[in-house]
Amino acid sequence: MPLVKTWQLIAASAVAGLVLSAATVSVTGPWDSGQRKAERDRAASWSRMGGVDHGSGRLPEAAPSAPGVLSGLAAALQAEKQAGNPLGEQAGRQPGTGTGEGTGSGSDALAGALRPLFADPALGSLRSASVIDTATGRVLYEAKPREPMTPASTVKIATATAVLAALGPEHRFRTTVTPGAAPGQIILVGGGDPSLTARKKPPAGSGGSLVALAADTAQALKAAGTDSVSLGYDDSLYSGPARHPIGLNPNVAPLSALTADEGRLNDSLSGPADRSEDPSGDTARAFADLLADRGIKVTGAPAKARAAADAEPLATTLSTPLGGLVERMLTNSDNDIAEALARQSALASGQPGSFEGAGKAVAAMLASLGIDTTGARFADGSGLDRSDKVSAGLLTALLAKAADPQRPELRPVLTGLPVAGFNGTLRGRNSGGSPAAGLVRAKTGTLSGVNALAGTVVDPSGRLLAFAFLAANTPGPEGAEKALDKLAAAVAGTR
Repeated sequence: MPLVKTWQLIAASAVAGLVLSAATVSVTGPWDSGQRKAERDRAASWSRMGGVDHGSGRLPEAAPSAPGVLSGLAAALQAEKQAGNPLGEQAGRQPGTGTGEGTGSGSDALAGALRPLFADPALGSLRSASVIDTATGRVLYEAKPREPMTPASTVKIATATAVLAALGPEHRFRTTVTPGAAPGQIILVGGGDPSLTARKKPPAGSGGSLVALAADTAQALKAAGTDSVSLGYDDSLYSGPARHPIGLNPNVAPLSALTADEGRLNDSLSGPADRSEDPSGDTARAFADLLADRGIKVTGAPAKARAAADAEPLATTLSTPLGGLVERMLTNSDNDIAEALARQSALASGQPGSFEGAGKAVAAMLASLGIDTTGARFADGSGLDRSDKVSAGLLTALLAKAADPQRPELRPVLTGLPVAGFNGTLRGRNSGGSPAAGLVRAKTGTLSGVNALAGTVVDPSGRLLAFAFLAANTPGPEGAEKALDKLAAAVAGTR
């Protein structure tokens, strides 16, 4: 008898495993389009690369791990500011000492590089800064770090941290179809999935698909001998005003738990666009058309209805895993995803799915993580509302918490940050020969007169640093952004 070599046994086992896996996938959940991809996305959401959905098809490298730091950090950031410094600047303090003792030459060099850059008039009349070593919590540079300021889109870091802490990176939001109370009625039920799309080809990886949901629904109806239905739609998951306080604006759609393609009226995937004024109704009408394409007649126009709480779904489609949604939100500064995730934090915390409920839930969730939220206000999830208030110290504390290996569920906060010179809102900033290109990962923030940048970088000595720079009353965005980019480059390049 010929001997069977080890590699042959391994190959045979691998083939058998692949066959078994394929068979398992083929019989998973007969009318559950999203679940068939759940195992792949589950693995991706827990990998060192974070989630699965940056929107560009290119995943940044994983951020290095760092031990927990926040117990010392809270004391360090609240320590008394250095006397006689008009900007309240300090450098190199060990957590909790507030004395400036133990300053190393590296801290001195970084503070020396940042101080003149931070004084740039392009940063306006009110500014705040915090730079810390995430592994030790040591404050390397700060200026008014506890000053509550308008953060613009950097508040998305808080939104991301809260929802990941509340639900975890594997969580997926469901859009379902259930039987209605009236004979021959079905109800499309929104679950607040911001990745839901009516496009035949999903625009950015896996996510909720109306097309797949319609196919599965038609299959279920035909199996039951039904080819004609009336369609209701239930968007009652959210409460309170649907319109963002800034009013009708191309940067965000009316907020609805049942919205396809973020209510965009063109083929865009991110950025400003004309938006539907009735995203729930438009989504239901698109679903009716998809059912008709699959041989199911929809009688009458779709109308609002309430699904029974105990109704058994006919079909379900699942969102992108939460880790991927967080990454897409941060990379593209997606306001629609941000507002949806803020509401999901509220619902997970027992609060109403409204602006007010979301603000309370985000603040409470951050406090439960040990974050000092003194002076903070979360008026929305996206940062479009100028009444949002956070400090530079709060932002670096959040970034340090996301780097804590004891909190792996928060890692998409880091992996979703745009990479300088490469993707998202930093694609055109600190690019080319900048020492920050490919190294700095940061969330931008921009409103009229407000500019911010907060993120992480591994410095030349191998430390993972978190930084946040907030500026208000800036004379113009171009000069402010250049000044912020110089600060980030200095953090990246100073040993």
